[in-house]
Amino acid sequence: MEKRICDQSLEDHNKVIKSLEAQKEQIIAIAQECVDTIKNGGKIMFAGNGGSAAEAQHFAAEFCGRYKKEREGLPGICLNTDTSALTAIGNDYGYEKVFSRQIEAIADSGDIIFLLTTSGNSPNLIEAAKKANSMGVVVMGLLGKGGGPLLPLCNSSIVIKSTDTARIQEAHLLILHIICELVDEQLTKRR
Repeated sequence: MEKRICDQSLEDHNKVIKSLEAQKEQIIAIAQECVDTIKNGGKIMFAGNGGSAAEAQHFAAEFCGRYKKEREGLPGICLNTDTSALTAIGNDYGYEKVFSRQIEAIADSGDIIFLLTTSGNSPNLIEAAKKANSMGVVVMGLLGKGGGPLLPLCNSSIVIKSTDTARIQEAHLLILHIICELVDEQLTKRR
């Protein structure tokens, strides 16, 4: 039984990862937009719920610290890590506003917000995208399960061709690491 589960998980994982080849150009374009935003003095924000929150936090850490190459820290801010802001905003305005209120407070036109979700159905991410759009903040979606109602609110998105949450999150992590490597490559060249 255990071997069957392991084999099936590996097979499903490989199938989802292989499907990303069709989205290579989109991944490269998103990374280039991050580079351009940073060069123009903008910042990159990240948000998600649950496992996607962990990936958003990971992504911000790679920007602020480094991925593989030594370089200056990059302006990466994760909106789901400040428990005081999350609980205050959630208590005062409702959980659906926990990210949109932070975007309102710290984002500038031309900044980027990455919204990570396996479904595209999270009300707080939908509200974040609406607020970002109204402020001229570029919305990048890393989505799954068809993208949900968040998909049309994104300026750019990558939708993982899977309905399995674990496989979607694994693909998101790979995409995030590819973006980090592409960004590092561009930004270490100029220093």
